[in-house]
Amino acid sequence: MTRKTLDDLDMTGKVVLVRVDINVPVDDAGHVTDATRIERIVPTVTDILKGGGKPVLLAHFGRPKGKPVADMSLKVTLPALDAALGRAVRFAEDCIGLPAKQAVSAMQPGDVLLLENTRFHAGEETDDPMFAASLAALGDIYVNDAFSAAHRAHASTHAIAKLLPCAAGRLMEAELSALESALGHPQRPVVALVGGAKVSTKLELLGNLVARVDHLVIGGGMANTFLAAKGIDVGKSLAEHDMTETASRIMQKAADAGCRILLPDDVVVAREFKAGADNQTVAADACPADAMILDAGPETVARIERVFEDSKTLIWNGPLGAFEIPPFDAATNAAALKAAALTKAGQLITVAGGGDTVAALNVAGAADDFTYISTAGGAFLEWMEGKTLPGVAVLG
Repeated sequence: MTRKTLDDLDMTGKVVLVRVDINVPVDDAGHVTDATRIERIVPTVTDILKGGGKPVLLAHFGRPKGKPVADMSLKVTLPALDAALGRAVRFAEDCIGLPAKQAVSAMQPGDVLLLENTRFHAGEETDDPMFAASLAALGDIYVNDAFSAAHRAHASTHAIAKLLPCAAGRLMEAELSALESALGHPQRPVVALVGGAKVSTKLELLGNLVARVDHLVIGGGMANTFLAAKGIDVGKSLAEHDMTETASRIMQKAADAGCRILLPDDVVVAREFKAGADNQTVAADACPADAMILDAGPETVARIERVFEDSKTLIWNGPLGAFEIPPFDAATNAAALKAAALTKAGQLITVAGGGDTVAALNVAGAADDFTYISTAGGAFLEWMEGKTLPGVAVLG
């Protein structure tokens, strides 16, 4: 899809409204504990400043439900923004009305302005045209750099783009480029690794992927449900036994589409869900009745690694086991490091996304070598499910 980027805009002297996602974690003392999302908006803001524009940041924070909530003010992000951008970021006490207008009018070349939480107004989440018009009145150009919020048709991600010349920011551009290369026009063979606790939360994702990838690796609690669907006793493992018919249908759809599903051949089981618990590796169909499957075994990991070696593109969403608790992180770590090594060697394109995924790849020490890691959660999944994202579609 052809859409405008910052390179297509004349920003000289223009006020550029930039929708960003800086909904970052904050501790009880009011300090940002992970500034990744803030750091990722730097290229866009920097390029707007270089282009002679005045960046005005629009963002949400928390779930204030349409009214001001003191501890959900975006003020808390200012120190992290200052540090990331290398300058003092100005702040307006509201995102519309007189406070916002006065703050925008006072901007000098080189200034960056952050407006207060858009969700302090009910019109944000209802995609209200009047609220969008109040936002649009503040600027000359609209740039969306918040892919992670693009699956929502909100006023600051959707309605406003219909009112001003618009374009994708650098982060949005990078996210879309990575995802389109992974699923739109990928280098084949393509392998998708999907893990996590429940099949029910990823039904649409699995249904879309089996028709579009060559190999599908299923891990985590989801794999237990698929094993159960094959008539295998999974003991006390986390599994959705009411979803076994659905799992069977997915396996049949995959077979019809020529997609090979890889389930565990061997598994690591334990009788306690705690770090360092006594465990053993058994065949996938030999889980003791009083034990639970907590990770994929070494034979399964070896199979996964061979699939990676024979593939050109990997899409990763979710861990292979209970990665938060050693030693049940072994399969995830090994597969992640293999994917990272193949990427570094130029043999594999790797695109990953989702909260647990990012955490797991960071723990494994593999994240830096992946081709692209998305910070988006819901938007990443909805894109992988084949859905149209309102905040992307409206950009053209």
